[in-house]
Amino acid sequence: MTRTLAEMGPRLRAVRERRGVTLAAVSCATGISPSTLSRIETGRRKPTLEVVLHLAKEYGVALDELAGTAPAPAAEPRSAAPHSFGDDKAVLPLTRYVGGLHAHKHVLPAVAQQPGRPRQVSHEGYEWLCVLYGRLWIALGNQDLVLTAGDVVEFETRIPHGVANAGSTGPVEYLIMFGPQGERLRLRTPPAAGRRTGDRKAAE
Repeated sequence: MTRTLAEMGPRLRAVRERRGVTLAAVSCATGISPSTLSRIETGRRKPTLEVVLHLAKEYGVALDELAGTAPAPAAEPRSAAPHSFGDDKAVLPLTRYVGGLHAHKHVLPAVAQQPGRPRQVSHEGYEWLCVLYGRLWIALGNQDLVLTAGDVVEFETRIPHGVANAGSTGPVEYLIMFGPQGERLRLRTPPAAGRRTGDRKAAE
């Protein structure tokens, strides 16, 4: 039971993000403080059964889904037609462990008209974001950036940030890697010039 409760953090965060609600909004609806919700989602605190029941009711999900014991859905037949994402953001968790870096794929549906400036949130951690397809509007502090496929940003999540689809012709897809403790990606490949210098020294 203890392990099951500990592993609920990433699932709770994925469900909340899939519904497009903030920690502050969940706190107002449940009476659970944003800091407690954040610690639960990042695995720094195990939720009590009472908290899990409150969140399951708020999110409209079954307890077995949060516990990871729900039966896997039947595979859909493959089709060349594009998937429909409806009116809400779709979030696909790519990691299933507690602690360390978390990875998610996000899809924002196309918009009929340019939205207002994205609503910003801030919390502890560090985030790396890469756009796969479409045009993504990110409001980062006082900056407004429009990213396209292949563009990457990284930032401390204590900086207020929010995203929206900046295009009207189709969805925008992007990857997020989030380090709840401030973990950052580390580039291990040395620059080309450094390799050439090392090669010359080795040859000598």
